[in-house]
Amino acid sequence: MAGSGMTVRIVLADDHTLFREGLRELLSTDPDFQVVGEGSSGDEAIALAEEHRPDVLLLDVEMPGPGAKAVIRALRTAMPDINVIILTMHDSAGVVRDLLQSGAAAYLVKNIARDQLVAAVRSVSRNRENVVLSIPRETMDALEPPAQQASPLSARELDVLRLVAKAMSNAQIAAALFISEGTVKRHLTNIYGKLDAVSRVDAIKKAAAANLITGLEQA
Repeated sequence: MAGSGMTVRIVLADDHTLFREGLRELLSTDPDFQVVGEGSSGDEAIALAEEHRPDVLLLDVEMPGPGAKAVIRALRTAMPDINVIILTMHDSAGVVRDLLQSGAAAYLVKNIARDQLVAAVRSVSRNRENVVLSIPRETMDALEPPAQQASPLSARELDVLRLVAKAMSNAQIAAALFISEGTVKRHLTNIYGKLDAVSRVDAIKKAAAANLITGLEQA
């Protein structure tokens, strides 16, 4: 993971050559960024990530070969330290939600300003728990139904609880969400407090009774 004063190594994956070249030139003006590879398909994105092990993969949604979701899933197990930033013209709430749930660290539309792009790359490379969005307001509003907005649990706490309900251990949850076991424990403590629960099973039952999460297999 890159930090202050460290070089952020980046792979670009976009099938539009002119856009990709412009993106490389833009990023190369920042002395902390190094573009180490470029590809024009999902297969090339995976191969370049395996070869260079970058801090950040900037990935378009629609390219030849495996789509963005398949690329993210392929990288999650093999190279969980890579932060995938989606950079695309697509701003459908369904696509945004699907790719964020698959593990994307950021979702940016291609009309983003240079400063916003640079800030997003820095943010996700410095803190794996950061999720960066630059999408239209109407897309943001459509990401979460009003009924879920009233939930006492945060989106990340709900993610943790859903995995708890699948009988996953703290270590397994940490690996699935790309966070530390200590962070999982803190989320569980917050969940217990918000739901007035005394155990994992109790938290699952109370969340299900309150319709905070549905379709659970109780641990």
